[in-house]
Amino acid sequence: MELLIEKGASSKKWNAGEIIYRENSPSNYYYQLESGRVRISNFLEDGKEVLHKMVCANEGFGEVAILDEGVHVVTAIADSSCTILKISTTAFLEILNEYGSIQLMITKQIAKDLRFKHFITKLICNHSPEEIISGLLEKLNEERRLICPECNRLMLTRQQLANMTGLRVETIIRTMKIMEKEEKLNIVRGKVFVC
Repeated sequence: MELLIEKGASSKKWNAGEIIYRENSPSNYYYQLESGRVRISNFLEDGKEVLHKMVCANEGFGEVAILDEGVHVVTAIADSSCTILKISTTAFLEILNEYGSIQLMITKQIAKDLRFKHFITKLICNHSPEEIISGLLEKLNEERRLICPECNRLMLTRQQLANMTGLRVETIIRTMKIMEKEEKLNIVRGKVFVC
């Protein structure tokens, strides 16, 4: 983050629900999340959200549209109050040209995101709701993402799980109740804990 500031990045606070950039908008900035969470999504004509990724503190976003010199193909929304550094596309590309290690780190993150999308697509196409949720929770636990390392609480809402998997919220709730009976997870006051 210090390098981004040194190269001219500015910091801005965003409130939960605020849109950082929209699908089909030009890519003028690279963003680095200092605190909070950001959802990377598409919205269908009926208003349904398709959740692709949850960006957590110290992670970046907006790089794909910069690297392929196109418009954003997703919308970035503040999922919670957050603070975000943003740096111009030109300055970001200069950093990538100057620092091969950062370029490699960005490339690895894009590959990791793509691998996750392939995983989700395969999971959704070939499995029952219980297998989809179990597989997703195993993957998140394995990657130590969106599951609290101290208490094993799932850091996604049932709606966000539905948006990520394409399942209905009702299906998520019903399936989680079955999984709780099978002792695959615990639900305490509406919070889901992975076993």
